[in-house]
Amino acid sequence: MALPVIKLGSLLVRTISKPIANRLKRAATYHPRFRGLIVDLAQGYHVWTSKMQRHVLGRSNTLEIRPLVEERAVQSATDLLGELFVFSVAGCAIIYEVQRSSRGEAKKEERRKQDLETMKQKNEELAAEVELLKQRIQQLELYATATATHRYWKLRDYQTPSFNQPRVH
Repeated sequence: MALPVIKLGSLLVRTISKPIANRLKRAATYHPRFRGLIVDLAQGYHVWTSKMQRHVLGRSNTLEIRPLVEERAVQSATDLLGELFVFSVAGCAIIYEVQRSSRGEAKKEERRKQDLETMKQKNEELAAEVELLKQRIQQLELYATATATHRYWKLRDYQTPSFNQPRVH
C-alpha cells in the first residue's frame, strides 16, 4: 500500500514542478539582475554547446562563436533553468526512492543476520544437548555392562539344587 502512494506522490511532485519551472522562467525575464545573470549563463552555455558540437563533428574550434541575441539568450537560459529544475526535482525523487529502498534492504539484512545468529545459538544448544545425551548413554552402557557382568558371575556361582538329595530345612 505504501509503495503506490509514494510513487504517486513523487509523480505529483514532478507534475507540480513543471508549472513552478514555468513561473521561474517568467520571473527570470522580468527581473533585471536575474535577467543579466541568466543572459551570461545562456551565453556560456551557447559557447560550450557550440564547441562540443564542433568537436563531435570534427570541425575547427578556433573559429569565433557569435553570441546569442539577448532575447534568444533569455529564452535559452529560462528553458535551461526550467529543465534543470524539473530534472533536479526528479533526481531528488529518485535519490529518495533509492535511499528508502536501501533502508528496507538494510532492515531485511539485519533480520537475516538476527535469524542466522538465532539459528547458530540454537545449533550450539542442540550440540551441547547431544553431547550430554552421549555422556548419559555412555554411563548407561557402563552400568549395563557392570550389571550384566555381576549377574553372570552370580549365576555361574549359583549351584542348582539337586533333586536327588533331600532338602534340609
